[in-house]
Amino acid sequence: MTRPSKDPATLIPLKHSTYRVLLALPDGELLHGYAIMQAVSEMTDGRETILPGTLYAALARMVDAGLVEAEEAPDDDKSGGPRRRYYRRTTFGRAVARAESERLRALLDIAVAQKVISGGKK
Repeated sequence: MTRPSKDPATLIPLKHSTYRVLLALPDGELLHGYAIMQAVSEMTDGRETILPGTLYAALARMVDAGLVEAEEAPDDDKSGGPRRRYYRRTTFGRAVARAESERLRALLDIAVAQKVISGGKK
């Protein structure tokens, strides 16, 4: 098992799937895998998706790295299938998402300065 790092910069750059999951998990909330897939699609207006195999592999790595915590479904879970696992972004996961966002912002600033893209929103 990988030990969680104390320095978010040691995990940067993130895999796209890891970054999407970190952004999809709201602070303090528990979501199951299907809800995370829906959140990724909703936050990108359907432009980005994450498939189940990619999601669960990413979540396993993220738990090992201390980016998310996993919990078993409560006893009163009425999903009807196998018991779901729920995931929550950790404080460290939020710090890593912030570091990756800052890295990407710096790259966008370069793209604007190089006139590859305009500086304003569409």
